[in-house]
Formats: sequence, C-alpha cells, structure tokens
Amino acid sequence: MLKQLYVNIPFTEVLTQMPAYAKFLKKILSSKRKLKEMKVVKLNAHCSSILQNKFPEKCGDPRSFTIPCSLSSENFDKALCNSGASINLMSLSVFKKLEGELGVIKYVPVSLQLADQTTIIPEGIIEDILVRVDKFIFLVEFIVVNVEENKEVPLILGRLFLYTGWAILDIYERKLILRVRNEKVVFQMKRMMKYPCDEASAYVCLKLDVVGELAEQHKLDKLVGDSLERCISQSSTTEDEDLKIKKEVEALKMRTRW
Repeated sequence: MLKQLYVNIPFTEVLTQMPAYAKFLKKILSSKRKLKEMKVVKLNAHCSSILQNKFPEKCGDPRSFTIPCSLSSENFDKALCNSGASINLMSLSVFKKLEGELGVIKYVPVSLQLADQTTIIPEGIIEDILVRVDKFIFLVEFIVVNVEENKEVPLILGRLFLYTGWAILDIYERKLILRVRNEKVVFQMKRMMKYPCDEASAYVCLKLDVVGELAEQHKLDKLVGDSLERCISQSSTTEDEDLKIKKEVEALKMRTRW
C-alpha cells in the first residue's frame, strides 16, 4: 500500500500556478511594498540601559593602597592600608629588628583567622607605637604574628589606623588622603608605583652604567694588541683627545722615518 508520495516541481512552475503569491513576492524583491504603521515596543529598564549605553566604563584592578612610614629608626617604603583588616599587623621578624625600641610584647588571649580560613595564635600586642607618616605622627597598636615577613609589604595598617587618620580612599583617582584637624597629606598611588620598592633595586641601573663605561674604556687595550690597529679602530684622526693614542701615532711616525 502506498503511504507517501514525493513530487519535485520547479520553483518557477510553482510561481506560475500561484499568481497571487508571485505578485506578493515580486513586491518584496523590488522593495516597492510599503510598510504599515509603526508600532512602539516598550522595553524594560535592563534592555534600555544596554541600548542607550548607560553603563559606566569597566575598569581594571586598581591594586592595593600602600604608604611610606617610619617606626622608631626603621623606614618602611610600603605599608599596606587594608580597610578589610580590623587590626594592625606586624611580623615577628620586623619586631626583632626593632627589639628594644618598641617596648615589650603583651600577651592577649585572641586568635586570628586568615584568608585561607586557618587560625593562628599571635605572639601578643605592642601598644602606643609612634608611627610617622609624612608630617603626621600617630599612636598605633600592632598585633605581632610569627609568620614569614613580606619583604615588599612588611606592615599592615587596618581600619583602626585609617579611622584614626580620617583616611579617604579614592579608588578611581588612586588617592589616599590622611587628615589631622585642618591639615592633610595626599598620597598618589599612580606616582608611587613608578618607584622601586626597595633600596637595592634603585641602584641596579647605575651599577650597569658604571660597568658599561669601564668596559668601554679598557676593551680596546685588552682585545686589540697591535698599536696601529688600535689607533685606527679608536679614532680616524691624529687630533684625538686621548694622549695615549697621540703618543702611539707619534711612535709610528718615528718608525716609518727609520
């Protein structure tokens, strides 16, 4: 019994057998069909914001806020200002560097929960430490923790310090402002990022410059043994400022005479 039947008919033949459809299709292809009345489509607030591009510009990571400070005789180029920390932290190694200048560690019955959810018992607390930040001096309490010292950021100043210094964190402008009464100090984070974080790295380029200059002065004497070849490679004229080259040129002239 026959269930299905497929018949292939050319498209042009179908159009000839459907005059009304052919006229309709011809109007569409010739762009002569007129549009009907426009309708207003109401969009929700989310779609409207996307179409009108009302979203603020997407920015990258502004990095952390660090400031220079001094404790007793020790200077720290970068102390992390962390508004997420409720206390001020100092590693035990930093305390030992200043041992005898910061007083005695007092025991406190507290435990600290770190970002990885681990818990540690601090060594104790040191109170009333004078911290100099630019022209301001603050009284700060530090919790001393026996952890590995971060060479780049050895101190963490938490909300207690920021609250004491009437701090303003401008994330977009990358500014940190500390205020005491009618005076204020502004730290530009963009400018501070351009400088090296430690004293050793600040002299690397200078050392390379000195080595390059010394190598340039002595390389010809060590590598080129022949006097004539050295004179030619060092200078193309006899009126050179190097007295050693002048003497070698005069010696060569005397040899040619004999």
